[in-house]
Amino acid sequence: MTMTAHQDAAPDLPGAASTAAAPRALLLNRERSILAFNRRVLAQARRADVPLLERLRYVCIVSSNMDEFFEVRFADAIEAASDSDSGTIHGELARAAEEAHALIDEQYALFNDELMPALAREGIVLLNHAERNEAQRAWVAQYFHREVQPLLVPLGLDPSHPFPQVANKSLNFIVQLGGLDAYGRENGIAIVKVPRVLPRIIRLPDRISEGQQAFVQLTSVIRAHLSELFPSRTVEAFSQFRVTRDSDLDVDEEEVKNLRTALRSELSARHYGEAIRLEVVRSCPEDLSRFLLAQFDLPEVALYRVNGPVNLVRMNTMIDQVRSKAHRFKPHEPSWPKSLPRNRSIIQSIAERDVLLHHPFESFEPVVQFLREAVEDPNVLAIKQTIYRTGSESVLMELLLEAARRGKEVLAVVELKARFDEEANINWAERLEAVGAQVVYGIVGLKTHAKLLLVTRRQGQRMVRHAHLSTGNYNPKTARLYTDLGYFTSDPEITTDIEAVFQHLASLNPMAVTKRLLVAPTSLQSEMVALLEKVGEAARKGKTARVVAKFNSLTDPVLIDALVRCGQAGATVDLIVRGACMLAPGVAGVTDHIRVRSVVGRFLEHSRVFHFRWGDGPTQEALYLGSADWMSRNMERRIEVAWPVRDPELRQRVIDETLVPYLHDDVDAWTLSSDGSYQPVKDSDGSGRHSAQRALAHKHR
Repeated sequence: MTMTAHQDAAPDLPGAASTAAAPRALLLNRERSILAFNRRVLAQARRADVPLLERLRYVCIVSSNMDEFFEVRFADAIEAASDSDSGTIHGELARAAEEAHALIDEQYALFNDELMPALAREGIVLLNHAERNEAQRAWVAQYFHREVQPLLVPLGLDPSHPFPQVANKSLNFIVQLGGLDAYGRENGIAIVKVPRVLPRIIRLPDRISEGQQAFVQLTSVIRAHLSELFPSRTVEAFSQFRVTRDSDLDVDEEEVKNLRTALRSELSARHYGEAIRLEVVRSCPEDLSRFLLAQFDLPEVALYRVNGPVNLVRMNTMIDQVRSKAHRFKPHEPSWPKSLPRNRSIIQSIAERDVLLHHPFESFEPVVQFLREAVEDPNVLAIKQTIYRTGSESVLMELLLEAARRGKEVLAVVELKARFDEEANINWAERLEAVGAQVVYGIVGLKTHAKLLLVTRRQGQRMVRHAHLSTGNYNPKTARLYTDLGYFTSDPEITTDIEAVFQHLASLNPMAVTKRLLVAPTSLQSEMVALLEKVGEAARKGKTARVVAKFNSLTDPVLIDALVRCGQAGATVDLIVRGACMLAPGVAGVTDHIRVRSVVGRFLEHSRVFHFRWGDGPTQEALYLGSADWMSRNMERRIEVAWPVRDPELRQRVIDETLVPYLHDDVDAWTLSSDGSYQPVKDSDGSGRHSAQRALAHKHR
């Protein structure tokens, strides 16, 4: 189910009419906020203290993020805001489009003017045809004739050869030809698709690289030999081009009888959704770019002329091939959690006390070991797990398959609508069903985003449950790249609540009232609002009143309004929001008690932590961890959970590791102003001394 921009960006803040500022003034534009996040990522590529190859990787990350921005966010926003008659975009969306153009121009300027020259000084070069020597040109020619040309099918356009279907994000050449075709006609346009099966970046052999690490682009190889594809014609002009399409899957869950079958049939259509953006090289002739815009029915504003490789994401393959430790981050090896003795059963350890895992500083391996123990333990009778983004290769999914083969009761709640992971999840669902696991796909109209793993074990004459909950996905690879919190518990109240969630997802019976878990869409939003109101009431009474919350995005108007009212009551509100934030802090008389900062570092900030204090006593605070960002889609159209950390020692550890260091970060942190702009946080002398991520990596090594 798509979360469109206009749904999150509700026009009014409920209950905010009495505030000093107009409600709309408190809401920043979501699309522009996403672009501002990508500017912060791009700023990482400018930092001299970041290794060169990692700086280039940040440029690639921005390209990948921008692809998704156009495929999903911008596509939805255009659908919501377009003039039905003219198809033009206006207002905030037009400003977002302008900012997108400026951001991409800055990205290519950084790539061309700083990063590639700096890499060249280190002997790492990406050579175009003019820069290649005779031996290199000869090798490229052999490579073209052997590997590339057999896969190319140039398509001349005429009435019987219409403009081809161009897949989403596929790379192509448009070629303007002089002369006549084989039948004496003047069809002057041809299209050449760049094969996706070939590597986009090719390393030249060392023997012809003159002591450097030399690379060429596949497009440069084709460009150098483009005329050979049209032996009887003259190549007068050409350009690479790439179109980005709306990539939402159009499935009416209320109508389909089998969601998995419907989604699989819809996946191929994703590649040919409505065109949103057209990229061409800067030198593309005007008549060719206009021709392409007409073919894709796009306005001029959708045209992006780029000064360099069309699709910088592919530069990742060059980064991966470079032999140089000096230009990469030092390898980070997560530590084994001190709270889990290596020579002892995970299940036995968590039966005695809750255990917190802080990834990627602590290893994800205990989660794998927990499931492996459950599979191998004959007293474990049932395993239930939610599956959102596990990846196409997953040791956890293989263990679930083995559990089913061994005759254990396995319930897998597979979210088939996890965007861009649909195919992998469909494949896992089919494999699990084939070995006898019970597979369900959640609830129609709701994505299952909660991260839960529940093990039921016979212990003497009774059944006991052990659980793992997480703020992130069950994916060992991303657990090394994202900051997330995992939580092991055998608490009977929490595990009973988790069982209730699984029963609800499988049976569609009414959700049981939970004692400890907060569950969306039933109770999570309202309980968060109630806690904010409790803090606000404490502030009005002159008591200690503090909120510190950390999440990826803040776009839900109901929660924004509750935060505003809490701050207006006098409470101190600190928000650590990695990405989009629609709340404008620092508005005089309205949000001047609210501060917002964002941390963008080596690891992707992904943990969700909510801390509320309404007094000074130990019973006057609450700390929750959860799977949900504070977005309308998470609160209203997803199955999400948040759970309390009641152990005082673990609660303090969460505060000390996920909140305090981020509030003091002056290396990777940015502060949000009321106008939506971000400023880097630095010491008074302009230097940064405290990086939360570096401190945590040092602490856990």
